Amino acid sequence: MWTADLGNGRFRNPILYADYSDPDAIRVGDDYFMISSSFSNAPAMPLLHSKDLVNWKVVNYILPEVPEFRYRNPIHGCGVWAPAIRYHEGIYYVCFPMPDEGIYMTTATDPYGKWSRPVNIRPGAGWIDPCPFWDDDGKAYLVAGVAKSRIGYKSVLHMVEMKPDGSGLTGEEKVIFDGNLNDQITIEGPKMYKRNGWYYIFAPAGGVKTGWQTVLRSKNVFGPYEYKVVMRQGDSPVNGPHQGAWVDTVTGQDWFIHFQDVYAAGRITHLQPMSWDNDWPVIGVRKGDEDYGEPVMEYEKPDVGAEYDICEPDTTDEFTGESLGLQWQWNANPDNDWAEYGTDKDGRKVQGGSYIRLNAVPRVSNRPIGDYRNLLLQKWPAPEFTCEARINISGMKPGDNAGYVSLGRKYIALDISKSENGKINMYAVTGIQQFDCDQAYTSEDRQHIGEYTDIEDVYFRYTVKRIGTKDHVEAGLQVKNAPEELITIEVSTDGKQYTNPVSVKAEAGRWVGVKSGLYASHDNGILKNESGYITADYVRYTD
Repeated sequence: MWTADLGNGRFRNPILYADYSDPDAIRVGDDYFMISSSFSNAPAMPLLHSKDLVNWKVVNYILPEVPEFRYRNPIHGCGVWAPAIRYHEGIYYVCFPMPDEGIYMTTATDPYGKWSRPVNIRPGAGWIDPCPFWDDDGKAYLVAGVAKSRIGYKSVLHMVEMKPDGSGLTGEEKVIFDGNLNDQITIEGPKMYKRNGWYYIFAPAGGVKTGWQTVLRSKNVFGPYEYKVVMRQGDSPVNGPHQGAWVDTVTGQDWFIHFQDVYAAGRITHLQPMSWDNDWPVIGVRKGDEDYGEPVMEYEKPDVGAEYDICEPDTTDEFTGESLGLQWQWNANPDNDWAEYGTDKDGRKVQGGSYIRLNAVPRVSNRPIGDYRNLLLQKWPAPEFTCEARINISGMKPGDNAGYVSLGRKYIALDISKSENGKINMYAVTGIQQFDCDQAYTSEDRQHIGEYTDIEDVYFRYTVKRIGTKDHVEAGLQVKNAPEELITIEVSTDGKQYTNPVSVKAEAGRWVGVKSGLYASHDNGILKNESGYITADYVRYTD
């Protein structure tokens, strides 16, 4: 779909045109591992792997579900925020914030396997963006930012000593940097390192869409820290550029992974060369006499000592596996009975099955599709693309509805409902996504577009097209030439002729890019009878 590797020893940015928000990464030997935030989607925190920093695959999820019971519902914008991944003395550590619940730690000796049950090492709201750090003397520390929406102030970084095994915090929490006292407003996302006797904290400031990369340094863990801006947008098209990770190669090169917020598609991932000048990093490429770098859009691939195959995260799914593909996430913490894998078109478990059975999950009446718990969703994988899906609806029962949804702040769906008389009705649905399920639901507009009496297979075609660019104003600053996209869903009964298009201008959700996928639901408020299911044969992406 989107290939960053140009096949000639060079790469283009972004390295991932997908919503891997707030990335952090490490190198262990000749392997690179990267994680990202996932908010209220589950499984949570995708783990990506690469050998060359350009070609990536999703290989695992850190969490099978978001901690805490309330995430059985899709609480948009809450959940797992910007995490950090580290490797220390044979153990992988992932520290992640949940802004309403606290700072959590989970560990593993095998990153591809099962991670430990997360422990809340700092309960309470307010702290975000934590990063653990182990010093040469064996002591450990945690640096973190704050969320004004939860704690009442922002632009402040805290440091606290941590137990060496990562199981808790100890000592006094201290403010080590206050961006409100200088020109580093909204400083956040700190990542801590050590080099040549200097303690470094890489932290973006200025806001997600309009900011820059700042680096702090000190000879003492608790400061005082001096600071320097090391990357700005400059003349590049990369607004932000926002938080990320410093990684090196076995050949001694330094690189920086970060994200750019492109609105509807979310926060896409870039890779920048990094150099050093008087023990200060310079990220990107300098222009003229500037003492900071600007992002590159094309560059020589990192020298990792070998050549590796070109790859990208999976998208198309023929549903031949015995478990959910790693390209999928649910809209909330899943129950075990939501889906069955390796089935035939009638939903029966069979060897070598090439269908997934999606059971119609009971819901309260009038719950909008955007807040269904069991939306099975994928990220956008490219600036433009088409996706076709085929489902069988013969397993639906009265009170069931199912379909294809595009989930952003403004969402659309083509929804199939089965009535008590057995007839199949098709609706075009448009709605506004709620940012918090504790709010009153927004009413949906449902337009009846057809009635069917004798169909089993239904096809959906989902298309994303770039229709231009738009300038935005964010906190008084301008973001120029942000992409604008048009989303369209169409339906067919033969897979050839598509009709009844429903379209919307794309608009991102709460700090996440637009996602799309399938669902099956049952109105348990009106028809409390047995629910049915649909089976999906495939979901196929093309550019």
